[in-house]
Amino acid sequence: MRVRFVAAVAAWLFVASALPAAQTEDGLIPSPEKGWPQWRGRWRDGISRETGLLQSWPEGGPKALWTADGMGRGWSSPIVVGGRIFIGGDFGDRCDVLCLDPPGKVLWRTTNGKAWTVNHKGARAACCFAGGRLYHMNGHGRVVCLDPATGKQHWVQNVVERFGGWGIRWGMSECLLVDDGKVYATPGGRQAFMVALDAQTGNVVWASKPLPDPQSQRVGYASPILLSVGGRKVLVTVALRALVMVDAETGAILDTFAKRTKYDASCSTPVYHDGGVFVTLPTKSGCAFLDLAAGDGGLGFKKKWEGAMDSCSGGAVALDGHIYGSGWDTPAWICYDVATGKPTFTDTSIERGCAIVADGRLYCLGDRGTVALVKPNPKAFEIVSRFRLTEGNTKDVWAHPVLLDGRLYLRYHDRLWCYDVRGKANE
Repeated sequence: MRVRFVAAVAAWLFVASALPAAQTEDGLIPSPEKGWPQWRGRWRDGISRETGLLQSWPEGGPKALWTADGMGRGWSSPIVVGGRIFIGGDFGDRCDVLCLDPPGKVLWRTTNGKAWTVNHKGARAACCFAGGRLYHMNGHGRVVCLDPATGKQHWVQNVVERFGGWGIRWGMSECLLVDDGKVYATPGGRQAFMVALDAQTGNVVWASKPLPDPQSQRVGYASPILLSVGGRKVLVTVALRALVMVDAETGAILDTFAKRTKYDASCSTPVYHDGGVFVTLPTKSGCAFLDLAAGDGGLGFKKKWEGAMDSCSGGAVALDGHIYGSGWDTPAWICYDVATGKPTFTDTSIERGCAIVADGRLYCLGDRGTVALVKPNPKAFEIVSRFRLTEGNTKDVWAHPVLLDGRLYLRYHDRLWCYDVRGKANE
């Protein structure tokens, strides 16, 4: 009896020590997993906390460690956890999730339903690793939970079919967010705008009410972020015609901010910075920064300023009181002062694209294949180094960069590249 008791206590202490500490400060809530376990990293902000990286690249770019073909078609950015790379790709009429070792060898592959074969064919969403399991959504809303070691399917749930989602023109693109045993997904349906599924079983934990405006409530193409605000966990995401705040524990819709695009293509993940969120929409629909404020009606959005950046798939990053990103129909790179909302520069040195941040540099990937290392400077788009990832008339290099352990991962459809960006002291 005593042996069993001691073993039980030891097991409890092990589990308790592995649990993340409760977050008391306002801000983004990171994944407790090590590595780059989800879309845009642990905080879902596109910012790597690594240091000791190259501050400039030799001519032709950093050293390429390896390339791997056979990723399929699509823009699913890789995630990297425990020395393994997980990525989605469409192959003919099926969507596959692949597991690779660091040289790019495929260790296993599992089909997650049908491929997206209309309106920009290819896999959309990145995978998410949490609690020893892997999660992915295909372009039709099929959410799957897999064993990351073998690819074996634990459960599946099509949230679009289950919750009455409308057809979506360019395919479901949400990168799932998993936290505290719940998988958050946004069907934007007649029965629920957002849902939380049990991470172990796929059963419904809660389903939010639909948004009041049937047109606004339809799902967009963005992915949510998870925040702590005043001790409360909230999700912020983009519906087809609105920014939406949802209570992460109950599914209650806390507030919406109406903003739509010409073609109903709300694509970019919201960006949190300094007590507010930034949202940008394509086709000259512009951007807005909203403070998160508590009022008589509870927690909600309060518009601080609006601007012209109209990013599509590129999104933005926030750093030291400024927001960096590029437009779509207005394809300049732009920097905004968060405090004032005034643009501090616009620049067309490279084509429109996306960016992540690491060790005092922006890693910018243009949608025609230019890779640029940029020194963050609110006064100018200061390119330190650049090289070409692709050749020819490419214009859909949309998968976001990933940086972990001094390795920069870049994808263009079927090919994945891995570059060594460690500084000499860390080689």
